[in-house]
Amino acid sequence: MLEAFIPTAQALVLIPARYASTRFPGKPLTLLAGKSMIERVYSQCAEAQELLVNSFKLDVAVVTDDDRIEAHVKSFGGVVHRVDDDVPSGTQRVSLAWQRFYKQENYDHIINVQGDEPLFFADDLKKLIDFHAQAPFDIATMVHKCSDDEGFSNPNRVKVVWEHESGRCFYFSRAGIPYRRENISKEWHQHVGVYSYTPVALTKFVESPASLYEELECLEQLRALAVGMSIGATTIDHELIGVDTPEDKERVEGVLS
Repeated sequence: MLEAFIPTAQALVLIPARYASTRFPGKPLTLLAGKSMIERVYSQCAEAQELLVNSFKLDVAVVTDDDRIEAHVKSFGGVVHRVDDDVPSGTQRVSLAWQRFYKQENYDHIINVQGDEPLFFADDLKKLIDFHAQAPFDIATMVHKCSDDEGFSNPNRVKVVWEHESGRCFYFSRAGIPYRRENISKEWHQHVGVYSYTPVALTKFVESPASLYEELECLEQLRALAVGMSIGATTIDHELIGVDTPEDKERVEGVLS
């Protein structure tokens, strides 16, 4: 009898979820087509465990500072950890959870999946992990090809200058980049805010001070570029709709139905 294949590489997905939100309080618990947003995100990440079974050991957990979210995640059988520290970002919360609960397990990748991305699917997560496992970048993320003028000028849709051949990201901005001097092409790439870090990269990132351009653009990935870390990206074929307002909820429910 052949012995079962046991993956030697390990990835950890941590999903930061806070109840407090200026524009949408209680967002992780809002129902989307009958299921809470945090359960949808968790279920998709957990489903990726089956897709990666022959190459990666994948663990998934929610990180929260709220009793209601903790109780809800436990109610559907999810793994949840409390990090009640007053931190400025989800990345900081993810880093604290990794250090306190998982650091001794020697993960190759720590992945920050936003808890408000209910259309981020298991296949997308598998693609990101496979990409980072084969690419020499400190951080891996995802991009989506677009061509609409409205999105190009919308500061809420983050643009990235990205090279297809190498997968390298050169800059991220809320402004329309790259600038179309000759108006040759309308193609641009939207950044998908999901990050895979090597343990060394995550440690360096949270220990580095906020950079000038990070504060100007309000984009923390610019800190990584400022301190010399490399960021690579693979493509995602469908648009994600992050839920930041009740109106976004209606758009997502339309897609799900």
